[in-house]
Amino acid sequence: MKKKNFATVGLILIAVLVLSSCGSASGHSTGANEPINLNIAYQYGLAYAPPVICQNKKLIEQAYKKKTGKDVNVTWNQMSSGADINTGIASGDLDVGFMGVAPAVTGVSNNVGYKIFTGVAGQEHGLMTNLQDVNNIGDLINTSNQIAIVNIGSFQHIILGMALDAAGYDAHALDSNLVAMKHPDAMAALESNAVSCHVTSSPYIFKERANSGLKELEEVNNIYSAERTHIVGVASETLYNDNPELYKALCDAIEEAIKYIQSDVESTAKITSEYDGNSLEDEITYLQACNYSSETVGIYDLASFMYKNGFTDKEIKEYKDLVFDNVKGN
Repeated sequence: MKKKNFATVGLILIAVLVLSSCGSASGHSTGANEPINLNIAYQYGLAYAPPVICQNKKLIEQAYKKKTGKDVNVTWNQMSSGADINTGIASGDLDVGFMGVAPAVTGVSNNVGYKIFTGVAGQEHGLMTNLQDVNNIGDLINTSNQIAIVNIGSFQHIILGMALDAAGYDAHALDSNLVAMKHPDAMAALESNAVSCHVTSSPYIFKERANSGLKELEEVNNIYSAERTHIVGVASETLYNDNPELYKALCDAIEEAIKYIQSDVESTAKITSEYDGNSLEDEITYLQACNYSSETVGIYDLASFMYKNGFTDKEIKEYKDLVFDNVKGN
């Protein structure tokens, strides 16, 4: 099968926005005596616990105040996909985003105007189905069974392609089966038989595994472990270049949030459960199953797979091309 280019209409829009935008105001105030503004977007799920902790405990505000004696107004926006965040950063409406590493790679390769400033989390992923006569990923090929993912070109799309490739199939063999849905909506659709499959992550993967009417096809879980980075933070190059003190405060705050989660999972669960409605007991279990780290693992290999299999048309030649210079990993 011919490789497909997933620099989609959304990314064409991004390119137009990059060219037409007057430029981001990252880290700039509206007046000499006004506090600066920082606009951040994140998504759904417990992989985003570090930004949630930053928001709840105002860690960025505290870190910036400590460094400069000045205030920063941080606005948090919850979005449904990395593509939406890419558009927001390209237009200058967002300064920082937390997203799956696949759309981050796409954004860097398409010159959206950011790089990765931190790793955030790795977690389990799975391909769940309500089809009891389907036993492996190959059984879905050449069928009309719909597979819910967050978005075309999303992390879930890429790891589904990786699982297909590892099983000896074309990485795009199931592209015609894909439908875009938010994780909560996709789980409801799977449980009601409105879709046949769902590629998902924590906490939804654990909830779906607990449903006796569903079964897991193991190929996706086997291809991308929790030790490999799933979620990253990206920051605009404008922020990095024009306000290094705010950029450093952002990095310090995420690092502090990760340490907080690692050292006190129960207190973390009390905070995050208020956002997602899980019981405290379940929330602790889900948090413990995630691997939170500011270092990255395996993101360059993922970028290479994406280029080789037509998920992006521009090659990332070195790890350093993906990240700002403070980031450790591979």
